[in-house]
Amino acid sequence: MNEALLRSLTPNVLGILVRRGADFAAAEDAVQDALIEAVRVWPTDPPRDAKGWLVTVAWRKFLDATRADTARRRREDLVEEEPAPGPAPAADDTLQLYFLCAHPSLTPSSAVALTLRAVGGLTTRQIAQAYLVPEATMAQRISRAKRTVSDVRFDQPGDVATVLRVLYLVFNEGYSGDVDLAAEAIRLTRQLAAVIDHPEVAGLLALMLLHHARRAARTAPDGSLVPLADQDRGRWDTTSIAEGVEILQAALARDRLGEFQAQAAIAALHADAPAAEETDWEQIVEWYDELAGLTDNPVVRLNRAVAVGEADGPRAGLAALAALDDSLPRHTAVAAYLHERDGDLTTAARLYAEAAQKAPNLAERDHLTRQAARLNTRRPR
Repeated sequence: MNEALLRSLTPNVLGILVRRGADFAAAEDAVQDALIEAVRVWPTDPPRDAKGWLVTVAWRKFLDATRADTARRRREDLVEEEPAPGPAPAADDTLQLYFLCAHPSLTPSSAVALTLRAVGGLTTRQIAQAYLVPEATMAQRISRAKRTVSDVRFDQPGDVATVLRVLYLVFNEGYSGDVDLAAEAIRLTRQLAAVIDHPEVAGLLALMLLHHARRAARTAPDGSLVPLADQDRGRWDTTSIAEGVEILQAALARDRLGEFQAQAAIAALHADAPAAEETDWEQIVEWYDELAGLTDNPVVRLNRAVAVGEADGPRAGLAALAALDDSLPRHTAVAAYLHERDGDLTTAARLYAEAAQKAPNLAERDHLTRQAARLNTRRPR
């Protein structure tokens, strides 16, 4: 069973059902039912046309659900429009679906959550982690969003800012999480940049390219994480870095700074350093100050504390960290790193072990566990 193929086909199948008259919530349920059927059937009876098979089965699932719902009897005239079996249209509806999910009837946060779940392929748990809320809270938010749009016609697409937020979160999950969606997020952002002339769209594309350029160096052959300072910079994709820097410079020249441009500027400074010790941390702190002024995101201030620790010494970093809520994701890991830089190996080892228990994924947990073990072997007995 090719799970990547199923995931890549889902947005297009969902878009076809919506265009044929299905409301979004019912279409998503029908597509999910079709995917379950594919998992059951395909291993022994693979279809010649995977997309056409999914469209046909999902449409039938939708019609079955429609007939069973007396409140939606009016939709039974769609039965005559059932698509014939065969190749489905080749159009890519993914970006359009991102805009349709960002409907004006939804709050931006609900629109982002719904899109990540329905189109981006992320689980409720992954979305909750991105929003720093409990999984149950996010499940309720997504359910409310589905109910809100269940009887809405998608003729008023949402705004660019919401779509950018979704693409950013999809890329982050693909870059560091359990599902590989980073390349797909870059592809869709390129499409968006081709049709919308906006500095923040360009800023997001530059940010993605600059981060993605380092991807090959982020893991060792055994799959373990390699911190930025220890990465082999010869493995960085210089073509993507050059493209990202060029796009960023053009965006910054328009003097309409936004948070994605500021983040891209930080990534560009990392990419510009020939070696970790040559990183311009003072300028990075300045960009974090700009970024903190543009957004209230506490993770920005957490990352700023790391940069302050590099620019002004670990005790300055710890002072900046002390002003933040210690329940923030990766707060304990940052504290461990800064204490190690300050020479307090006992505290650092303890904090690395604590951080490992809170890690959001297996690779990060293993990395933090190794850091704790490394310091424990260095400490005098």
